[in-house]
Parts: sequence; structure tokens; C-alpha cells
Amino acid sequence: MANRTRNIQMKFWVSEEEKRLIDEKMKQLPVSQYGAYLRKMAIDGYILVVDRSDTKEYIQQLQGISRNINQIAKRANATGTVYAQDIEDIKGVLNEIWRLQRHTLLSQP
Repeated sequence: MANRTRNIQMKFWVSEEEKRLIDEKMKQLPVSQYGAYLRKMAIDGYILVVDRSDTKEYIQQLQGISRNINQIAKRANATGTVYAQDIEDIKGVLNEIWRLQRHTLLSQP
């Protein structure tokens, strides 16, 4: 044991689903030992961190826009009439959606 190259043992727990996923990924590689696979992934694997803050902001703005559209629809249903201003408001909201869409798509790397 004193001559081991790897003399530190690491242990961790996984769920049945996590183990199944690890097994599936191991089948894609020419490795059959968990230790070898987990060492390789822990050392050479990589983690993707995706910044979605712009998407969250986009979704919040779309939710605000949808509330405006719902208010216009309620007013139209309550009065039985669609006013020219309602149509202009909807057009403005649609233009804002398209602006946000362009901004979000163009700002992606």
C-alpha cells in the first residue's frame, strides 16, 4: 500500500438515476472501471456555465407585455368594443416584442 501512486481514497454517494446515467456514459468509452472513468472526468472533463441573465430579463419583459395585452383584452371584452387606442397599444406591444427578440438574438455569442 505504501508504494501506491494514488494513495488518497475519495468516496461519494449517487442516486440510482445518477448511477444509471454514469453507466450509460461509461458504455460510450473504452473504460470499464468506475475509478478510471471518474478520475478522467474529474480531471479532464469540463463544465459549461451558461449565462442566461439576458434570457431571464427577456422573459420578465415578455411577461409584463402579456399582462398589458390581457388588460386590453379584458377592457375590450367588458365594453364589447375595441378602440383604436387599443389597437395602437397592441401594435406598440408587438413592436416591443420584436425589439426584444432582435436584441436577445443579436446579443448571443
